[in-house]
Amino acid sequence: MIRVMFLCTGNSCRSQMSEGYARVLGKGLIDAHSAGLTPAGLNERAIAVMKEDGVDISEHESKEIDPDFLLSMDVIITLCGNAEASCPMTPPHIKRIHWPIDDPAQAAGTEEEIMAAFRKTRGEIRARVEDFVNHLSVRD
Repeated sequence: MIRVMFLCTGNSCRSQMSEGYARVLGKGLIDAHSAGLTPAGLNERAIAVMKEDGVDISEHESKEIDPDFLLSMDVIITLCGNAEASCPMTPPHIKRIHWPIDDPAQAAGTEEEIMAAFRKTRGEIRARVEDFVNHLSVRD
């Protein structure tokens, strides 16, 4: 099983969604975790849009990056430029991947427009996690 850490700034939306999909879509292949540079608490809209797709992240917790725990990962996936730039240095045996995904928590407008931004982010994350899992399956 491959250990994967998803990182973003607040560990409230993108990294939590990624962890949720990795746990479901990568069951048996991925030991998924997430953390953030400055944990902001789990976003209720992220919980809601993931629930729409049958993935429950309501029990996840927003966590700060633990540099020692990070060193136990096989892969680190950053989801924003801030996390990519500020992630602690990792040794060469840890693969780093960057997925530049817009933060839906920054969306403005009506509630429907904001939820549309969360659904767009959810779709992009799901596609990236599916691709990642498919590459792992091919490798085995």
